[in-house]
Amino acid sequence: IAKAVYNTIAHKFECHCFLENVRGGSEQHGGLVNLQNIILSEILGGKELIVINVDKGINLLRQRLRNKRILLILDDVNKSDQLDALAGAPDWFGRGSRIIITTRDKRLLTVHEVNPIYKARELDHHEGCELFRLNAFKKKGNHDDDEEVWISTIVRYARGLPLALVVLGSHLCGRPIHEWHAMLDGYKRNLPKDIRDILKVSYDGLEEIVKEV
Repeated sequence: IAKAVYNTIAHKFECHCFLENVRGGSEQHGGLVNLQNIILSEILGGKELIVINVDKGINLLRQRLRNKRILLILDDVNKSDQLDALAGAPDWFGRGSRIIITTRDKRLLTVHEVNPIYKARELDHHEGCELFRLNAFKKKGNHDDDEEVWISTIVRYARGLPLALVVLGSHLCGRPIHEWHAMLDGYKRNLPKDIRDILKVSYDGLEEIVKEV
C-alpha cells in the first residue's frame, strides 16, 4: 500500500525517498547511519555527505531538509530509535512535507505522536487471489477451472501475505500450470530465499509484539 501511495503522489513533492525495510537495514553493519545516508543522498540528488554517527546524521537531516517539501516513507519500522534517527520531529522537514511510516506496532506511532494512524485491512481470500493473478499472469482475464484451483491453493499456502503473493506470482509467471504442482512441492521442501525472508520478517514481527505483550 505504501509503495502504491508513493508512486502515485511522489511527483507532487520537491524531493522524495522511499526507505524500504527499515527493520532489516537497521540490523546491518552501519545500521541507522547507512539509512540516514540513503535518505540524504536521495533527497539531495546524490550529493555526498559524510555521516559518521547517528547524532551527526540527525543534525544533517535537520539542516538539509528543514526548508524542503519532501515525501519520506519509512517502511517496516519496528523500534523507536529508528524513528528518532530518521524522522525525529516535524520541524526537521519543510512546510507541506509528508512522512509516512509503516509498522506492525501501533505503540511506536502513539509514542511519537504520529497522526493520523491508518490500520491496513488484511486481504481476504478473493483479494489475495486477485493480487496473485496480477503477478502470475501480468494481466486480468478469465482462467479455467484448473488454474483457479491452483490460484486458490497458492493463496492459502502463502497465508494471504501480500508480499509473499507478489514474489510467488513472479516466480511462477510464464510457467505452464502443469509445472506449478512440482514447483509448489519444491517450495514446501526448500523455499526460495526471497520468499523465505519475506515470511520470516512478517512472522518475526508478530512474535516480537506478542513477546512484549
